[in-house]
Amino acid sequence: MAKKNLKKTKSKIVSAAWKLFYEQGYEDTTIEEIIEESGTSKGSFYHYFEGKDALLGSLAYMMDEKYEELEPTIADDADSYEVLLYLNRELLTMIEETINMELLTRLYSTQLTTHGDRPLLDHGRTYYKLLRKIITRGQEQGTLRADMRVNELVRYYAMCERALLYEWCLRKGEYSLSEEAECKFPMMIASMKTKNKVYTLLCIVSCFILC
Repeated sequence: MAKKNLKKTKSKIVSAAWKLFYEQGYEDTTIEEIIEESGTSKGSFYHYFEGKDALLGSLAYMMDEKYEELEPTIADDADSYEVLLYLNRELLTMIEETINMELLTRLYSTQLTTHGDRPLLDHGRTYYKLLRKIITRGQEQGTLRADMRVNELVRYYAMCERALLYEWCLRKGEYSLSEEAECKFPMMIASMKTKNKVYTLLCIVSCFILC
């Protein structure tokens, strides 16, 4: 119970911080405002974060929370490829609607230059655990290719997702991230399906026609 309450406290701080960052910008948001918005205490804040900059890495925590929210909605017998598309669509919609793009850009910049922890690459996260579970199930179903290891396919999926986010940041959000993902992501991960040259070709052609 205590562990659950601690997680809830951290979640409140992270959610409040990103809400304020989105509404009034990172530079104009103070730690005091985050504490007030989250309904927590100064001691709780500094228990989890050294300062405001440390919150930039908490995007990975928000992504994990989204996956924890989505996991119960996934049927055990659902097509794993369709589930991967569903997760991508829901996650990128959440990012587009709640995350300040300038902060997302700053986060990717720090991840490229830091010599410390890189939370986006932490394979112990819920994000990676759920992907491994879904891809393993897909291989057992015969819907996802089995000639590659699960971790290789997980890495490829995450790489494709980051590519969409990076390109969106690079172009300063000049288009809808969720619409771009819905159009392009099926084409990007079509090669994860069980080898079927006709299906893959049709998937790529249909994506070009629809986009």
